[in-house]
Amino acid sequence: MECAGKGSGTRCLGPARKRCGRCGAVSYCSASHQISHWKVHREECERLEQQMRNLDLLNDFPFTFSQESTVQISEKQESRCSFLRKRGIHQVGLWVCECRCGASVTSFGNSRLESDTWNLSNILCPCRGPSSPIAKALCSWKDYYEWRCIPLQSPVSLLLHWPLTVYHSIQLAGLGSLTSEISKLCIHYLGPEKELLQLAVFGELRALFPGVFVQIELIGPAVPHHRYKNENTSCSIGHTSSAVTLQLHRGYYHERFLDISKDSHPHLVIAPNAGIAAYASWLPTIELIKEINVPAVFSDYCEEACNLAACCINAVTNQPPRLPIQLNPFRQPMVVEDSLLHLPCYSNCFLFAM
Repeated sequence: MECAGKGSGTRCLGPARKRCGRCGAVSYCSASHQISHWKVHREECERLEQQMRNLDLLNDFPFTFSQESTVQISEKQESRCSFLRKRGIHQVGLWVCECRCGASVTSFGNSRLESDTWNLSNILCPCRGPSSPIAKALCSWKDYYEWRCIPLQSPVSLLLHWPLTVYHSIQLAGLGSLTSEISKLCIHYLGPEKELLQLAVFGELRALFPGVFVQIELIGPAVPHHRYKNENTSCSIGHTSSAVTLQLHRGYYHERFLDISKDSHPHLVIAPNAGIAAYASWLPTIELIKEINVPAVFSDYCEEACNLAACCINAVTNQPPRLPIQLNPFRQPMVVEDSLLHLPCYSNCFLFAM
């Protein structure tokens, strides 16, 4: 945990162990840094206090491992590494980047980026087509696990939060009914990073949207130079044929949009874990999204990051979010280690739309 007043003038005097007595969300190395930082923190303190009251809601998952992957990791009784190691999935297959000692996209050089192996028994994976179509929209991890006949001890949700967040974003954008009327769904997916090592999990969209050809254009500066190729996968589910195509593009969305949209105008733009307030490069992209008038869903690790992002978007568009900030039921059910706030942070934790 870093001192919230770091960089505000004087050097930090030690570890950040003095928490704000009101919100409890930030810590300081000293009373002097807490006092000097108050002119900044007072704008957010009440908001963070409210968010801290939602801890139990954020940590609420239906899995048998929920306590271990949330509270115990937050309190350092467990770690991501120990959680994965106990299940035999530490630094293997699709799991290689799910802990601090794991791989990064850049570490793969010019080799094949992603793995497609779960390294789990078949009963714990969505390895076969669903036994029945989706009767009604899935609204929780429990709904999804029951539909796919996966036991709640399975950790696959740690990876499937990527395609399930796409699925949920489609529902939020009001495109759920559209998927039953069209044969092709085009999504522009902005800023992929860790996903580049886990592309195989997007194949689950075949089961979620049977009979629909799902085309996803992944655009971002983290895409390695050598990855300008298609990733194709298809399967038959029941009497319908579904396919998911992933195409990768290096660069920023506002720079690549004209080339990409010639063959792929989007039904939806989605930006997982966007960090809009942290990167000035988002501003021209937001202007572009406003201009093309396509639904866009953003996610981030915590509610505060979404609040800051919504303020940035409002400054550019002069409009509030089309959909208010809300908890994502398909957030990753494992807390982020060593976050900058005492707020628990989860990948794809909160969502909003413009």
